[in-house]
Order: sequence, then C-alpha cells, then structure tokens
Amino acid sequence: MDERGTIPRLPDAELEVMQALWALEHYPAHTGDVAARLSRDWKAPTLLKLLSRLEERGFVRGEKEGRSNLYTPLVAREDYLRAESRSFLQRLHQGSLGSLVAALYPDAHLTQEDIRSLERILG
Repeated sequence: MDERGTIPRLPDAELEVMQALWALEHYPAHTGDVAARLSRDWKAPTLLKLLSRLEERGFVRGEKEGRSNLYTPLVAREDYLRAESRSFLQRLHQGSLGSLVAALYPDAHLTQEDIRSLERILG
C-alpha cells in the first residue's frame, strides 16, 4: 500500500504473479507453486525479481526456509479488485457507472437478465 493507505495499481507482470499467488490454497507458498500457476514460463530469476518487487510494495511477505523462498499475500484479491475497479471507473468514466455501462453496451442490447442484474447491484 502507498503512504495514503490506498492500494496502488500493479504493472501487468506483477499482477499476473499476484493472481497466481491468490489462486493457491495454502500459505506461505513456495516459489515453485507460484510458478506452476503462471501462464508464462518465466525463468526463476525473473519470478524472484517480480516477487521481490511485490514484497517492496507491501503486497506479499517473503520469508526464507532453508534454501527456499516462501510467500504470503498481504493484500486480498477482493481488496485489490475493488480498488482497481474504483480507479478504473474514476479514471476512464469520471466515476459514472452509467458511462461505463454505456461503453460496455454501446448498442444498448441488454437482455432482461442484464437489466435485472444491474437493478440488483444498484439496489
């Protein structure tokens, strides 16, 4: 987190590593466990550098166990998604949910189920 207590936006490569870490069931996780969840076949030094950056940013806690590196997420997936979604809405649509929906459905071909879902969300 940054000095204001907000969750900063991650670069794509670091986000991919976080998504792999969030997908695991048990923590702390070995580097190999994270690597197995990645869609890319990154070399070990690249993955370790990305995990080190995530640790510096406060997204993960790293620890040594013998020769192994273990990692635990410090930011929950849901918290990151919430912050990133708010940021996206504000940056691209000036906070307007209507603008976002209009951009997603430019031809306004919403089904009745789409409309019911939106009504449930908007309460």
